[in-house]
Amino acid sequence: MPNERLRSALLESGYTVRKLAEEIGLDPKSVERWITKNRTPRRATAFKTAKLLGMPVSWLWPELDGDTAPVTKSEVVAFYPHRSQTPKRLWLDLLTAAEEEISLLAYASLFLPEENPEAIAVLRRKAEAGVKVRIVLGDPDSPEVALRGVEEQLYDAIPARVRMAIAYYRPLVGVPGVRFHLHRTTLYNSIFRFDDEMLINQHIYGVYGYMAPILHLRRIEGCDLFDTYANSFERVWAVSYPIEQITADQENHG
Repeated sequence: MPNERLRSALLESGYTVRKLAEEIGLDPKSVERWITKNRTPRRATAFKTAKLLGMPVSWLWPELDGDTAPVTKSEVVAFYPHRSQTPKRLWLDLLTAAEEEISLLAYASLFLPEENPEAIAVLRRKAEAGVKVRIVLGDPDSPEVALRGVEEQLYDAIPARVRMAIAYYRPLVGVPGVRFHLHRTTLYNSIFRFDDEMLINQHIYGVYGYMAPILHLRRIEGCDLFDTYANSFERVWAVSYPIEQITADQENHG
C-alpha cells in the first residue's frame, strides 16, 4: 500500500522526489520506494526528511513513533497459522517487486515453483536485471535431510522432494547473478527474503511444512526481528557450497 501521507506532504511542501533525495543525500529511487512501496527509511533519515517537510515523523511513518517494543511489533506484517493459508499471489508479488536482493533458504522449497510455475523465469529475469539472487537448498544426501524425513514420518520422500526441487531450480545454475548453493545444516526455519520483506516458514517437530506457520516481516530501521532471521540466513550461507561443486564431484567419481 503506498504511503499517501508522504506523497501528500511532498505536494504540500513543494518538494519533488528528486529534490528531496538531493537534500537528504539519497538516490531518488529510494525515496520513490518510500512512497510507492511504503518502505520505511532509517530512523535518522526519517527524522531529517520529516523536518524538511515540516511534518511529524510519527505522522509520516507511525511505526517509527514510540518505544522500541511497539516498533518491533510493526515489523510483523502478517501471521498465517499454516503455509497453505498464505495468499498464493503474495509469493509472486514479492518476487516480482524485489529490486536488490532475493534470498531463498529451505530444504526443498518445492511448493514455490510448483504453485507458481513462472517463478523460475522471474528469478532469471531478476538476476539479469541486476538483482542479487541466492538460493540455498538442502543437500539431499545429507544426514540432516534424512533426519527431517524421519521426523515428519515421510522418510525417503524428503530427500526425493529435495531432488525434485533441485531439478526445478537447476536451469538457474550458471545464470549470471544467481548463486545456487546446497547446505547440510539443521533447518529451524525456511527463510525467503525479498529486499526488506521476508516470509519465514517456521518448522515444528513432526509437522509437515505446509501445515507450519508463516511469518511475514518487513524490515524497519532500529528493530532487530527481521535482522535476526537475515543473520541466520547468512550463517547458513557461509557454510553452504555451490551446487556446481557437487555436480563436478559426481562427474569425477562417476
